[in-house]
Amino acid sequence: MSRVSAIVVTYRTGNRLKECLYALSTDPEIHELVIVNHGNPEPVSDWISDYSAQRDNVALLRGHGNIGFGAGVNLGVSVASGDHLLIINPDAVLKRGSVSAVLSVAKDLSEPWIIGGKIFDIRGREERGPRRLELTLWRALTSFLGVNTWTLEHTPAPERPVEMDVISGALFLISKAGFQQLGGFDEGYFLHVEDIDLCARCRDVGGTVMYQPAAGALHYGATSDASSRTIAKHKADGLARYFRRRAKGPFHRAITEVLLPFIRLGLVLRAGD
Repeated sequence: MSRVSAIVVTYRTGNRLKECLYALSTDPEIHELVIVNHGNPEPVSDWISDYSAQRDNVALLRGHGNIGFGAGVNLGVSVASGDHLLIINPDAVLKRGSVSAVLSVAKDLSEPWIIGGKIFDIRGREERGPRRLELTLWRALTSFLGVNTWTLEHTPAPERPVEMDVISGALFLISKAGFQQLGGFDEGYFLHVEDIDLCARCRDVGGTVMYQPAAGALHYGATSDASSRTIAKHKADGLARYFRRRAKGPFHRAITEVLLPFIRLGLVLRAGD
């Protein structure tokens, strides 16, 4: 029987964190919950401490500061006892039955594999991110210019599990062995793009990335009090790292360096203050 450890990295998340944790703690498929507290207001941190102390299957990591999402997940995985890992955002509420739906797909896959689910808003609408094509410079540039050539939420939703180039880091399952085989998240990404990179590295070594529409989570989003411009800068840094590391040959590298400033400017301007 598979043991699933849920990993939640939280930084100034707000009250939605409570909904996230309560949903995870009542899911029969989740055997352990690892909370990585990057920094929250004192009342929230006190609540997290009390919540953790009252449960035998909750591990709380704190005192390390805000080391970034990927590094936080890696830290959580280092103490997780489960043979499967559920990575979920602190402002996402897991839909009942999602873990079993994902595990039903995983049993037929060879390592490494990553399986994501549907991320939807309070109206049930699929958000951007759960279904994405491989990220290229062209797709990034056209998307920022208002022509979406990358994400697939505007296409008919699949009724069954399907292979996908990229799923969302807001909700996915991976085996601990597979996560370690891939070297975990690249900690050079502070926030955003680390999920795109992980999926790409999984496919690079012959692994499988899947989307399971029967699994999902309600995603509130924008619950952190970090400014939108700060988040945009982290995203721009992540994209720069991703494209530079995956550039092939001098010409590709030159084009990358030409386009990256425009992508960064577009992200920051779109974010506002």
